[in-house]
Amino acid sequence: MGQAGKALRQVLETYSISQSSLATALGVDRPVVFRWFHEQTDPTAETVASIVGVLREINPIAAREFIQYYLVDLTQDAELDLVATSSQELPKSDTVDVSTLSRLLKKTTNSYKYLFFISILDILERRQFDGLSPISFKEIVIEILANAWYSHTYFKLSFGRQDKIANKLDYLNIDISDTKIIFQDTDKRHLRRTISNKPIDDIVSKLKRYVPFLLIRPFFEQELKIAKAGREKRTNPGEDEQEIINLAEKLFDFKKPLYHFDASLYKDCSAVILHPEWISYLENNYSIVRAWVCWEWLKYMQQRNPNVPAVANKLFPPQERGSLNNQKSYWKLILKQNNLQCIYSKRTLSSSVFSLDHYLPWSFVAHDQPWNLIPTFPEINSSKSNNLPADDYFDEFVNLQYLGLSVSKGIMGIQKWSNYVEPYIADLKISDQNNLLNLQILKSAYQSTLTPLMSIAIRQGFTRWSCRE
Repeated sequence: MGQAGKALRQVLETYSISQSSLATALGVDRPVVFRWFHEQTDPTAETVASIVGVLREINPIAAREFIQYYLVDLTQDAELDLVATSSQELPKSDTVDVSTLSRLLKKTTNSYKYLFFISILDILERRQFDGLSPISFKEIVIEILANAWYSHTYFKLSFGRQDKIANKLDYLNIDISDTKIIFQDTDKRHLRRTISNKPIDDIVSKLKRYVPFLLIRPFFEQELKIAKAGREKRTNPGEDEQEIINLAEKLFDFKKPLYHFDASLYKDCSAVILHPEWISYLENNYSIVRAWVCWEWLKYMQQRNPNVPAVANKLFPPQERGSLNNQKSYWKLILKQNNLQCIYSKRTLSSSVFSLDHYLPWSFVAHDQPWNLIPTFPEINSSKSNNLPADDYFDEFVNLQYLGLSVSKGIMGIQKWSNYVEPYIADLKISDQNNLLNLQILKSAYQSTLTPLMSIAIRQGFTRWSCRE
């Protein structure tokens, strides 16, 4: 499971907030919160936002810490002397203008600013905060594309109509199908190398036109207003950007913007040079600042993917997949008692050699809940990959789940079976566990759950698959 359950347990225990009171405020049954608390299931990204809202009403400090723990594991000595901003909270500073930093991501209509800032942070951390040497636009753009690749290409999230990042990734056609690379390349080293070997000069040229300059614009709001009042209108391309370049250079020691540029003319700029005091601030508060940027980006992406499950788990490289040992033991138990057919190939399965298939692909649902898992042959599972099953398989899928639930109840015993089927009850919205053994109710519940998810997945670009054996 992800970080939500751990974060929730920590704040509920720390601030003596009962599971019952949280459940009541959220309008959910207490067992649902119980499962989150014990990391048996994870709340969706949309529910996480609701949890934050409820916690803010109960205890604002608990809400603040939930956000921090949810997005990043804070070190014990992380500075917690915080100054409030409108969305998250950033550590105070006597040397740099944190209030202005908190406004850098306001009025953002596309993903560029989020990704630009996150990419600078990632590069700094990789350099061990030795940031006095310039960070080239090309290096930042490679990092941006690497950060965006997982969300767009692997998880198929929308970045919004105005956003062109997706188009640029599609143009590069970066196909990494090796799941070991996907799940083990957490530093994005392989992905960055792949991108750097692509023809990206034109992409760098386009992305550097505005974003590096617009990002630090809030540091010079008054100066830019005065400059704008002194001229009738913008007459030349790059005029506003040139003004920001001039101000960043002239006021670098006084205003202390996040960075200035490596050249005095707009057309010659090819890198940013971070202010040393900002480097120190970011190093000391890296986890919190990155969590803040990620939280802002998460809100942006949720707005553009309103019905997509688990958006929060799809912004960055997926972590190592969880073990399916319990789910596999469940189906092995059933296969030993019954001759079951693979719903795709129609061949008889063996309890000794089989794989578990995510009926809705993992890259869409981002979970391993048992109601979405069925046994199949390894080669069939590999062939299906991250595709959606054809509609023809739905009835057989439900029948197989029904058979598994019916057989397992007699083998596992009531208590163990009840614990195992909790995700079915919660996620399929079935009122009573005995209804899982009613085929018509089970089929109706699956239909209500899967139909909208299938539609969303198709709109995202997931393709249908049929077995061709």
